[in-house]
Amino acid sequence: MSERYRTVAGRGQARFEVRGSEFIGHVDAAATVEAAEAFVAAVREEYADATHNVPAYRVRAEPLREYADDDGEPGGSAGKPALNVLQQEAVENVVAVVTRYYGGTNLGVGGLARSYSRAIKDALDDAGVVEQRPHERFVVTVAYDDSGTVRGILESTGVDFEADYAEAVAFVVSVPETEAASLRDRIRSATSGRASFETPDDRS
Repeated sequence: MSERYRTVAGRGQARFEVRGSEFIGHVDAAATVEAAEAFVAAVREEYADATHNVPAYRVRAEPLREYADDDGEPGGSAGKPALNVLQQEAVENVVAVVTRYYGGTNLGVGGLARSYSRAIKDALDDAGVVEQRPHERFVVTVAYDDSGTVRGILESTGVDFEADYAEAVAFVVSVPETEAASLRDRIRSATSGRASFETPDDRS
């Protein structure tokens, strides 16, 4: 996977009508397949009265995970055109859903494909596209005596972190992948090896 990638800056939405049918495009960032599926489920619940809720997403994984579904529209008229826009815009870690309220006039496969594509494109424009670097998350656990040292390192590096002060102090850190190893080395050195590291998934 390339070091940098394009994704949406946040949530976006677009709404328009075509020959009586209303189309609503929704997009958001999603770092995992689970997050993408949760967004799709939330939109389907919010717009449960719609005729169709067509999902598409591209999530960075090994390999890249791509998904689209026509949700009852004619084959190839909805999901694939929606996914094609995400591919053409070269955005990753992004999920999209197009909601359609049928207006009584059939649009044909070509008309549907154009409408679903436009809904995704307009929603992407509304959200804004940004360039990101892949981030790695890990947890640093130290005794209170070392917590000030570790916090100082994290603050001086400018990485995102949250601190949990319990029996020990746990820092949940998000750092660009290319800088993660050197940051761990700095913390190990500063604490004389007393810091322990784990992934957030290991802390259940």
